[in-house]
Amino acid sequence: MMTHPLLPKLRALRLSGMLQTLDTRASQATERNLTPTEFFAIMLDDELERRDQTRLDRLVTEAGIDPSKTLAQFDFIAAPQVNRTLVMELADCTFVHRAENVLLSGPTGTGKSHLANAIAWEAVKRSHMAYVRSAHRLLADLQAARANGTFTRRFARLCSVGLLVIDDFGLRPFSAQGAEDLYEIIRERYERKSLIITSNRAFQEWPDAFGEPLLASAALDRLTHHCHTLVVAGQSYRQRGRAAPAASMGDAQTEGAQHG
Repeated sequence: MMTHPLLPKLRALRLSGMLQTLDTRASQATERNLTPTEFFAIMLDDELERRDQTRLDRLVTEAGIDPSKTLAQFDFIAAPQVNRTLVMELADCTFVHRAENVLLSGPTGTGKSHLANAIAWEAVKRSHMAYVRSAHRLLADLQAARANGTFTRRFARLCSVGLLVIDDFGLRPFSAQGAEDLYEIIRERYERKSLIITSNRAFQEWPDAFGEPLLASAALDRLTHHCHTLVVAGQSYRQRGRAAPAASMGDAQTEGAQHG
């Protein structure tokens, strides 16, 4: 392909990706007796599909989304406690258009982060800009931005992106500055942009994470005004993964003892 006679011209037109399917499409055109116009239309469709996929891949990377954690990969059978109907409703991303929030609570390892990531993936597929970070990293990045002079730009992005996912809220204690930064993000996004927040704390424990009662009250009042709540209960996926080999080993030891 790198020596194809059309390569310089396609590069000049920024269409070098066409070479990926050119020979295949040319063969199909001959086999099906396609007209030049039909052949050209198929090649353009290939190029548009490539560009759409390239754009999606770029947005997913920039958002910090894990492409392996989608709704197709989520095991609803192993997590029957999850409100699947609500998850599917959220996946159409109407809540993003309405600037509503989604709050997920439940024990560690029950799939909250996976679901939040999957919904962000659905949002990006629908041309919404998204950004996914743990609460600790998001606030640490803001603090670092203060030191290098990029705080205003970074904070503006957090406030303007269509969907912001803050994972593991309250997992680590917030500094006074961190709690204030988080409140300002919530305040700026209120009724303008959507938030998804996950936490292994029960909802009634969320005020404790801020450390400052008045700040917590103001933040949570805004968070819960237009929101969907999802409680994810059950056993940790990781613990279940460890339990299966342990059970198998126990069965093997029992069988060995019986044979002995």
